[in-house]
Amino acid sequence: MSTVERRRVLHIVPSFGVGGAEQMAGHLMVGLSESHDVAGVGLYPAMNSSIEHRLMRADIPLWHLGKRPGFDPKLFISLDRVLKEVRPQVVHTHLSVLRYALPGLLRRRVPLVVHTLHSVAEHETDAFGRLVQRLAFRRGVLPVAVSREVATSFKRVYGVECKAMVPNCIPVDNYRRSPADGIRWREKVGIPHGAILFSFVGHLEPPKNPLLLLEAFAALQEPCAHVVMLGDGSLRKQITTYIREHALEGRVCLLGHRDDVPECLAASDIFVNSSSWEGNPLAVMEAMAAGLPVIGTAVGGVPELVQSGQQGILVPPGDYAAFANAMRSLVNSPELRAAMSNAARARATAAFNVDRMAQGYANLYRKALITSSLETSAAAA
Repeated sequence: MSTVERRRVLHIVPSFGVGGAEQMAGHLMVGLSESHDVAGVGLYPAMNSSIEHRLMRADIPLWHLGKRPGFDPKLFISLDRVLKEVRPQVVHTHLSVLRYALPGLLRRRVPLVVHTLHSVAEHETDAFGRLVQRLAFRRGVLPVAVSREVATSFKRVYGVECKAMVPNCIPVDNYRRSPADGIRWREKVGIPHGAILFSFVGHLEPPKNPLLLLEAFAALQEPCAHVVMLGDGSLRKQITTYIREHALEGRVCLLGHRDDVPECLAASDIFVNSSSWEGNPLAVMEAMAAGLPVIGTAVGGVPELVQSGQQGILVPPGDYAAFANAMRSLVNSPELRAAMSNAARARATAAFNVDRMAQGYANLYRKALITSSLETSAAAA
């Protein structure tokens, strides 16, 4: 790699927080830093998150612009200053940042702007964000899908093909923990010895549909089964009420945001993902890397990660009865759990390691810059 030009790449995200898109951006930045000069901008204040610490350990410069709630016009100036200082050859945007970044990107004539579509296009951003992105794609911003379903949704919404796709990946080795780690975590949280433990990791928000999981768990009626839910969000109060009304207090633990996800996964028997829509969820990959069979809804890129019947069981979105039946199948069959566990770990090792994603984007940057250079030369001739 030493003979290859180290291109300057600037990633722009809302924040370096706990969401899947932010985590993916952080993993990618660290992976790219071996062969590129990488920097990052968060529109919001610093969050003292694990991703921020990991980026700092990798000596990746970060700017935090301190965005205020609502529309904040000062970000146009702040972003333009960062662009002037970094002089990036590639700017890589995530989520809804183009509404603030696009004017500066056009003004500074950045050679290549890439925008990753982290979810299906109907839900990736709001109506104004889609309007801005439609303009951006017409002005040469390169959209990149994280799954085939996301690419398909892009054509539905924007009327053109999304020709680039780079699936999300994770640092697989980070999610391999010893059984002793899992036992210690269970003791710390208070999970009974011998319980079959389902784990959920994600925002308690409508896209993740955690209430579907609870409906399925209530219908399961297996006294040995327990659920831990890692994450927080606007549905927490509704979830707490549901747990109380269905007498699930002793078997469902709401743990909020945690930094010990790998230890939780090591303590778990089965991972559950009850989303109504998805892009290409890192949480599912993390669970598979930890050797967990996955019960999930067949939405977004999930069927591209989990082959139903091999690494887990997929059910239609919104079908709590089918979800409960899948949970029951794995609770009652240790042999099936073990077979799916081995298959999940093998698939994660073969397909999900972050080096694949970093190389995919590095190749994309290189080819797109060459194409852009050739087009510019032809126009000038």
